[in-house]
Amino acid sequence: MARTAFVTGATGFVGLNLVEALLARGWRVIALHRAGSNLKYLERLPAERVVGDVTDPASLLRAVPEGVDAVFHVAGDTNLWSRRNAAQDRINIEGTRNMVEAALARHARRFLHTSSISAWGMQRGRLDERKPQLGKYSKVNYNRSKHLAEEAVRAGIARGLDAVILSPGAILGPYDTRNYARIVKMVATGTLPGVPPGKLPFCDVREVAKAHVAAFELGARGENYLLGGTDATFLELVREIGAALGRPVPARATPAWVLHVLGALGALRGALGGTEPALTPETARQSTRQLTCDSSKAMRALGYRAVPLREMVGDCVSRLAAEGLLASAAAPRR
Repeated sequence: MARTAFVTGATGFVGLNLVEALLARGWRVIALHRAGSNLKYLERLPAERVVGDVTDPASLLRAVPEGVDAVFHVAGDTNLWSRRNAAQDRINIEGTRNMVEAALARHARRFLHTSSISAWGMQRGRLDERKPQLGKYSKVNYNRSKHLAEEAVRAGIARGLDAVILSPGAILGPYDTRNYARIVKMVATGTLPGVPPGKLPFCDVREVAKAHVAAFELGARGENYLLGGTDATFLELVREIGAALGRPVPARATPAWVLHVLGALGALRGALGGTEPALTPETARQSTRQLTCDSSKAMRALGYRAVPLREMVGDCVSRLAAEGLLASAAAPRR
């Protein structure tokens, strides 16, 4: 008999890849989506769809089956504009609490929570699971909300929830149309204004999805697994994108102080005009971090694999081109 997975955030970048990975392994998948969600990609997959919202506890109790094998809580708000912090808290913090309550009420066998390296806050240097999380002290609300979401999961564990926490780095791959795909599109159209000076661990979304599935069987209750990958600067990322597209890119990174000034100006314009600026103080802080990640724990326990940056970029570019989202770009490298 097939195992049943309940997946939140199923219309998103990571969620779609997770749904694919589960279906490929013979799982029955119940995919949660909001009434107004864009189902363009989810409709292509043979998953059962159910309407609900992580901010609506009653809808979750209706949607989650009794005794479900696994709840994969992937839904999250990655906003980096302070004027949307309240909505982000409702989704990331309250939404996680609601999912924990629903999983406990429906006696879910396991709860797999998608967190982020951002839960550790504005740390520098090499990150591993033993480092204390500083997200609750961060000026970036996304970092704070992801840390507090983890605390909600740990509170559920204390009440009997069998949960595992997975913390990806900067994710690249298929179905990304808004995150790092934005950089690909700007390189393709020659509109990239500059390159942040930061460094991050970049990971392949398909390996992240596989690690989630593996965590159902192999993850230890209450443990956190960092899913890093290839440590690279944004300049290295942009150079790979430029090479894949055959397009010129900046030769050097923009100084951090310039991004911080532009972020402050963006916040002022956003406050006056009410529209989200292209660059916020939060974006500037996140993109100037110098952070690397030790994923050896996930590699040992879950069979997680780091993918070379060139391979990840090539796959991302190829998928965007196949979807007709790089119409003005040069032909991608083969």
